[in-house]
Amino acid sequence: MSGRPVKRSLTLRGHRTSVSLEDAFWRAFREIAKEKDIPINVLAGDIDAARDPKTGLASAIRVYVLTWYRRKG
Repeated sequence: MSGRPVKRSLTLRGHRTSVSLEDAFWRAFREIAKEKDIPINVLAGDIDAARDPKTGLASAIRVYVLTWYRRKG
């Protein structure tokens, strides 16, 4: 497992953007989208819409993933 962020493309509200996350966060992010039965782009769009404009999308996704698993535990 690599600790280095991996850049991947997402589509948010019709426009492409790239997000750099570590492999563990990408896997967890996909698992959450699957559990919620929504596409990963929809989940990313929801997180993007809810985040503080001063917070980067990658950081917002990491916090979302962390919060999701803390609530489950």
